[in-house]
Amino acid sequence: MSKKDLLAEIEDKKELYSYQKGDIDKIFERLDNAPHNYHLLYQLPTGGGKTVIFSEITRRYLEQHNKKVVVLTHRIELCKQTSKMLKAFDVKNKIINSAIKELPDQEEYSCFVAMVETLKNRLNDEKLEIEDVGLVIIDEAHFNSFRKLFKSFENAFILGVTATPLSSNIKLPMYENYSELIVGDTIQNLIEKGFLANATTYSYDVGLTSLKVGINGDYTVKSSDDLYSNMVMQEKLLHAYTEKSLGKKTLIFNNGINTSLHVYESFRHAGYNIRHLDNTTTTEDRKEILTWFKKTPDAILTSVGILTTGFDEPTVETIILNRATKSLTLYFQMIGRGSRKLPNKDNFTVIDLGNNALRFGLWNNPVDWQHIFKSPEYYLESLREDADIESNFKYVMPDELRKKFSKTIDVTMDIQEEFKFTVKNNLKAKSILEKSLEQHAIMCVENTEDLVEARKLSKELNDDIEYRIRQYCICLGNVTKNYRSWLIEDYSLKLTIAIGRIYRIKIMSED
Repeated sequence: MSKKDLLAEIEDKKELYSYQKGDIDKIFERLDNAPHNYHLLYQLPTGGGKTVIFSEITRRYLEQHNKKVVVLTHRIELCKQTSKMLKAFDVKNKIINSAIKELPDQEEYSCFVAMVETLKNRLNDEKLEIEDVGLVIIDEAHFNSFRKLFKSFENAFILGVTATPLSSNIKLPMYENYSELIVGDTIQNLIEKGFLANATTYSYDVGLTSLKVGINGDYTVKSSDDLYSNMVMQEKLLHAYTEKSLGKKTLIFNNGINTSLHVYESFRHAGYNIRHLDNTTTTEDRKEILTWFKKTPDAILTSVGILTTGFDEPTVETIILNRATKSLTLYFQMIGRGSRKLPNKDNFTVIDLGNNALRFGLWNNPVDWQHIFKSPEYYLESLREDADIESNFKYVMPDELRKKFSKTIDVTMDIQEEFKFTVKNNLKAKSILEKSLEQHAIMCVENTEDLVEARKLSKELNDDIEYRIRQYCICLGNVTKNYRSWLIEDYSLKLTIAIGRIYRIKIMSED
């Protein structure tokens, strides 16, 4: 966010909204009546103004108590933004960053803003006096890195603030560190009151059973790169963009750098205005890219894990989730980047290419945060598995593709009905795929003029082929991912051969 935008936001936010005032009063009721070392967690959606709220809490606390306040963040960008917002609320504060080795002037400040590791180092060096700290505010409290500092502030009131009160590590649930959760206004209410833009979500079915889950509980970068870097997924992404977001300012989230670079090359080759950003980008280049993104109306920015927090660009019109995630927090963070409302922006678009909406529900659906806070393991266990999600997929050929097969009356095949037929008539299961192959080959031949065109057209059947193979494997029962992948490759090879055979028959019949 530029300095000009931040100052404009600060001017707007000095006047607190009614829901913010109500939540602040609830928090102060605990501050005034709970034990002095009470641990309280506060939830409010991204875009609801959490920084504004805890800045006002800091101001009022310092006014009423002869104690100091420490605000903890997990990224340097958040430190700077938080410090500026606190100053706007007339809170004189000092940022403790890696450059600060000594604190000779700490008596001049009543509030400190610091990153976890930096503060830990200064405490270990005994450079910071914390006996008179009465309130510790933790931004993005769902991150577990903050836990290491709790013992250092055993006599302080700790207020954790987050949009998603679900720990980033299921083995370290938040209820172990916080005694109570106060839930703020819902996303839907903030939309209806005009504080957030409304999201229209378009989901594209994606087969995810090839993805692997890592020790952190989310899909691994390697397996995600393998899936999302392939040509089929790149074409699906380009199709989704041109269909739902053409000409709009678009932010694309990926799980791996390799995927993002493939996205960059695919869009650039297609003639679109795109840039790439990841955590290896230099500070200078990152600043230049974000400035370009802000000023360019049709800009597309493809990124990896760097813009989910500490980044605010209200002019974003479309969020593309070019990845799958099992993290509810990440899901809300990514979509939240597009939810900022502007005078000429009441809506934004979400394109989901990871079955995320089917896994977590739509972004503005009601969420029982109290249940998630108290019983996170039950919530996570209740999430739908990928195989279950995919079993309900039904492929419908897009209108543009259907036009290319206009000479074919029926382009569909009910694999499950075909399987029932083979069982009833004691036929081999592979006869289903043979019948499917014949149908696809005939479709390609009768809608083209030559063999080259027919084989080229067959490449556009990838989604239909993948869907039919998936349904076939469901009918077979316990089928491995490798076997399914082999079936798809084998089908594509046999389809090429079948097209050649049928084309030769066509030529001979014409002769």
